[in-house]
Amino acid sequence: MTTLVFPGQGSQYVGMARDFYDNFESAKNTFELVEDITKIKVKKIVFENTDNLLNITKYTQICIYTASMAILEVFYEVFKNTSIFDIKFVLGHSLGEYSALTASKSIMITDCARLLKIRGELMQNAYPENKSGMAAVIGLNSQSLEKIIEKNSLSIEIANDNTPEQVVISGIIDNLKKSEEIIINNGAKKIVYLNVSAAFHSKIMKEAEEKMRDSISEINFYNPIYNVISNYSALASKDKSIIFESLSKQMSSRVKWVNSVKLLESKKEKNIIEIGPGKTLTGIIKRISNKFNHFNINTVDDIDILKNAI
Repeated sequence: MTTLVFPGQGSQYVGMARDFYDNFESAKNTFELVEDITKIKVKKIVFENTDNLLNITKYTQICIYTASMAILEVFYEVFKNTSIFDIKFVLGHSLGEYSALTASKSIMITDCARLLKIRGELMQNAYPENKSGMAAVIGLNSQSLEKIIEKNSLSIEIANDNTPEQVVISGIIDNLKKSEEIIINNGAKKIVYLNVSAAFHSKIMKEAEEKMRDSISEINFYNPIYNVISNYSALASKDKSIIFESLSKQMSSRVKWVNSVKLLESKKEKNIIEIGPGKTLTGIIKRISNKFNHFNINTVDDIDILKNAI
């Protein structure tokens, strides 16, 4: 049994999926399709990164999505009739949830590209630049950190429960700074600020989330062909109405990644394949559970590695 996972913002790098674009017509067509739908010059941004646009949120998201979908098309093409193609679950980290929904055919790629253009713009402009942000807390689990936040009345929120020893917090920069010493004194090893434009997955995103819900409401959702595990609930569903509700609450809510992986563990899933730029999720999942066989498809060479493994 196989689970597909898709990375979120932060996984981007210049040239991602270029070898798929150069060697597979299906990947090339994916880039062309997204460009046609969004009118964003995805290839130029991804392959050349002129003016560092790849790291600007309103472009980052659609670019990661395009790269992930291009790689997914090749995965389908190469592995459709193999044993590894016994797919039961899909999930993605934040932005990656949109990739998972496309992979499960709950949202069409054309609709998803339109949504992500809007999502990137909304998140980019949700709060004055450099006034809010996110930071990774290393060395504490989410339960311990939650208690510290409550006990000390800290004006921050847990955004991502990534691993038992890495939790991301969100909030106004001044509030994050004020919380540092308290968190360190209560057992954290260190705090690392993330290169993001605002405090994602927090109440600061609430107004943007409401606008996003309006856009989400305008597209067609379908019952997915695979079980989709929601960031919002860490539960799996094949019900389009449940998926819609979960997605519409995702932007301001915690990414429950640890619980999502634990769900896969409880379902006795065997193989996890990370599809998209980088290997971040593969590393994170290994720190949550040792029950899976891990693969990632980030380059064309990874296709051969997976072929030899099955």
